[in-house]
Amino acid sequence: MVNSAICTKPLPAPPSVDAKLFKSFGVEVVSGFDPTDFTPEQFIELERLLYEHDVVLFRGLDLAPEHQYKLTKAFDPTCESYGHGNNQTTKQAKSVLHPDLKTIPSVPQVQLIGNGIVHDHWGLAEAKLKHPHHRTFHKDPVSEEDEAAGATRFYRWHIDAALYGDLAPPKVDEGEGGPGVTSLYAVAAPAGPPQVCRYDDGTGDELAVPLGTTAFVSGTTMLDVLPPALRSLAVRSSVRYAPHPYVWMARAHALPTGLGLEDEGLEVLPEELPPWDPRDQQTLPVCWRNPVTGRLHLQVHPCAIQALVVKPLPPGAASRTTDALYPNGGEVTDLAEVRRLVYALQRPGIAPGLVYPHAWSDGDLVLFHNRGVLHSVVGAFRPDQVRKFHQCNLAASDLPAGPTPEDIATYA
Repeated sequence: MVNSAICTKPLPAPPSVDAKLFKSFGVEVVSGFDPTDFTPEQFIELERLLYEHDVVLFRGLDLAPEHQYKLTKAFDPTCESYGHGNNQTTKQAKSVLHPDLKTIPSVPQVQLIGNGIVHDHWGLAEAKLKHPHHRTFHKDPVSEEDEAAGATRFYRWHIDAALYGDLAPPKVDEGEGGPGVTSLYAVAAPAGPPQVCRYDDGTGDELAVPLGTTAFVSGTTMLDVLPPALRSLAVRSSVRYAPHPYVWMARAHALPTGLGLEDEGLEVLPEELPPWDPRDQQTLPVCWRNPVTGRLHLQVHPCAIQALVVKPLPPGAASRTTDALYPNGGEVTDLAEVRRLVYALQRPGIAPGLVYPHAWSDGDLVLFHNRGVLHSVVGAFRPDQVRKFHQCNLAASDLPAGPTPEDIATYA
């Protein structure tokens, strides 16, 4: 397809995806846009493509960190800070993000992630990288025997966002930071045999994935596949996130789907957290409104949630339904119940047919709409398999917009 001067084609979706629900998800740029040298008019067209399709892929690039930063920053020109704060990831040693990110010294908004030992890399004399492995985070990991046979898991479904303080979620994301856009660039993506991602939640669901894939799901599809009662709850609800959520969750374990935490009471106690203020806790809508299409995206970081705040049904809605959840609204603070409700909202949206597992090649650049998709690391590498990726996301200048009164009236 051709949009102005930018020529695109659909993403190479695997046979596992439900083609009916992937008609507008993701495009690959074939020609007409150079990420290292573009005009304001070309960028406007790229921005529209991203908000309409949620994921934009470039192939075969040789991209310096400063060019990646420039491109990502163009989506929100007032932003300067990495989604968790420049140079902050190495300072929070208790954060679950600490082992995964190494800051590029000359461009602190860009992080080096991957696997293995890397030498002389953009100002880093040596970096010891470790691909996140579900064994370090899940309560009941895949056995070593099954892993040797190719079994793996989704590590952690998330949005890239600090979710605390004044760092708003990035609009375009290149990693795990604040809401907005993220860019993820494959400097070196080692090849290897495919794996089978198991859900291990009693459903029998599993998904064939390329080695080291990044898995994406659409927040719009996640909302659309819900039954009416859950859609109503989603559009009426907001989530309050824990203070310093990536420290708060550090001792907890994930569910086997990677979609939230087990109820074990292992979260870091308030008095053990770094200094925090309740006024700095973020409360964000469950559904975020796309600024270009007007569509709603169900966007929740399930591991970081602490409470659910529900608005009452709008006037007239009660007469149309008899099975509404929390019809009078309210605040749900029982953590087990909060997790149960959010899991019910999100689990249908990660069904195997709704997941796009990207097969990385050297030189791939993926831009994804961090306010429109959830994503997860998948798979495992041997220590001698060197993987080098650059991730960039910038804390946005504004918080995501939630549903309008008209949206709530439509879905409630």
